[in-house]
Amino acid sequence: MKVETNMNNLLNAEQASEILKRGFTRRSLGRFATMITAGAAMPFYNESALAQLSRVRGIPADAVKIDANENPLGPCPEAAEAIYGVVKKGGRYMYDITDGLAQTLAEVEGVKVDYVHPYAGSSEPLHTTVMAFTSPTKGLVTADPGYEAGPRAAQFVGAKVTKVKLNADYSHNVKAMVAADPNAGVIYICNPNNPTGTLTKRSDIEWALANKPKDSIILLDEAYLHFSEAEPCTDLVAKDKDLIILRTFSKLYGMAGLRAGAAIGRPDLLAKMRNYAAGMMPITGMVGASTSLKVKTLVAERRKNMRAVREETFSFLAKNNIGFVPSDSNCFMLDTKQPADKFQAAMRAENVYVGRAWKDTMPNYSRITVGTRDEMLKFQAAAKKVLA
Repeated sequence: MKVETNMNNLLNAEQASEILKRGFTRRSLGRFATMITAGAAMPFYNESALAQLSRVRGIPADAVKIDANENPLGPCPEAAEAIYGVVKKGGRYMYDITDGLAQTLAEVEGVKVDYVHPYAGSSEPLHTTVMAFTSPTKGLVTADPGYEAGPRAAQFVGAKVTKVKLNADYSHNVKAMVAADPNAGVIYICNPNNPTGTLTKRSDIEWALANKPKDSIILLDEAYLHFSEAEPCTDLVAKDKDLIILRTFSKLYGMAGLRAGAAIGRPDLLAKMRNYAAGMMPITGMVGASTSLKVKTLVAERRKNMRAVREETFSFLAKNNIGFVPSDSNCFMLDTKQPADKFQAAMRAENVYVGRAWKDTMPNYSRITVGTRDEMLKFQAAAKKVLA
């Protein structure tokens, strides 16, 4: 069978062979071909798209927008200047800029450069990891509540999705996750977790790596790592563990609209992901990310400022007997004491746009992004009025 001809040259022979070998049918090839040529983004959702599912369009310019875990500060001045400078060269692909990000991130994280693969954000490598390592015979295990993008990708490719409830302290129940599916292809841990913003101990992640099903990998999403005091796990990648780490510049670095991120893992694992990816990287995002990594004080300063605003907000909520889940990230879950969609609508009437609920697990909670101090003061006033 000439797969290349049947798929109109959308899949090469290596890609097609890999897909068929993992238990997919020939009928599946057309769907994969469509995804790959669309940049593996078409059927899936990222954080921005998921946020839009729970809000109305046409947000007023003066609204408080704390619904999508964005950073209102935007890129740092050094990154903004570098982005402006490279825009004038946008007629070129400039692959060396992407290579430069890989080199810089590798140096920062203490891994070899071929252990880093830049992406336009972290949503695409999340999707492509699921596509590369799950199948109709290899499932995905994830936390509940947890970030929904991975399960949506797994469902699209026909993989079994097993959800495991968080512990009472909202950390990942890694022992239950490891035991949940002996045929798991991917065990997904987001640390800090999205939506709860809570941490899972490094020792628990190490235990999961040591005890997971033999042919599975741990997918560790560290999108919110820089807001917390959690220890990064890139040293485990350097030790060649069955681990892929996702990083993004959308959160602390303030580049959600510019798109930059990376997957960090063993070269053989990254190679499997590349079968399901296509396209070059945006030079604006790549140069902004590289420049941000070189600003040595940026992470500590932004983390300190966000934490101060968050703790002020938590003090207000506690003083007014408003329930919430304490967080170590730039988001937290607020107890709305009613279906969260009703709370969201009432807050919109106050010109404050808050995040969605996880209706299957926490239907009376809304995810709140930590904005600027002024934004959170407006949130406090609105929440006090709505919840009175």
